[in-house]
Amino acid sequence: MATDRFEVPGTPIFDGQTSRRGFRMNKLFMSLRFVENRERFLVDEGAYCDEFGLSPEQRTAVLARDWQAMIDLGGSIFYVYKLAMMDGRSMQYLGGVFSGMTEEEFVAAMRAGGRTDG
Repeated sequence: MATDRFEVPGTPIFDGQTSRRGFRMNKLFMSLRFVENRERFLVDEGAYCDEFGLSPEQRTAVLARDWQAMIDLGGSIFYVYKLAMMDGRSMQYLGGVFSGMTEEEFVAAMRAGGRTDG
């Protein structure tokens, strides 16, 4: 059944609808590729968010570094990670956040062959 792939508990699906919902936020994250934009962001994160027209919920998630909310509001993990890198966070840190583990637990789980869900 085609819809079964969208019914994986705890797994966000990044599809066209999600992409449209998170477009402005992901555009902000992608802008952080450039050093001058990272510097501007760090000077006034709220004003920088406003430049991209984020929804109030997206703005709050970005400023609070609520990683799960960013994903839920349409963020692509590949783009969200650009913000995490600015905070000195690793992909393993985000993996831990999204799986309910610490970064160290997540790294250990991956070294042991990955998670098992059942």
